[in-house]
Amino acid sequence: MAETKKTSLKLHFIAIGGKVMHNLALAMSDKWHKVTGSDDEIYEPSLSRLDAAGILPAKMGWYTDNITEDLDYVILGMHAKADNPELLRAQELSLRIMSFPEFV
Repeated sequence: MAETKKTSLKLHFIAIGGKVMHNLALAMSDKWHKVTGSDDEIYEPSLSRLDAAGILPAKMGWYTDNITEDLDYVILGMHAKADNPELLRAQELSLRIMSFPEFV
């Protein structure tokens, strides 16, 4: 049987450290999607789990250079504010932006 190649999405999670958001990020990474994320603070157990999966942000904070035109979706966590620099950049680039419930 021939194996079909699955389409991989490029996803960025704003506020990746939340209990629900980090689990979605891990699940998407497990499905071979390219996952990046950002947060101003990440606590255990999210911190260790994201690190083990290789998707822990290299530095804490919000950085517009995380938001690139090639992202398929930007997923917003609950504590992402309307003036978040990454959200504003995603809007500027007309990227697809979704909340957790919209994405799932």
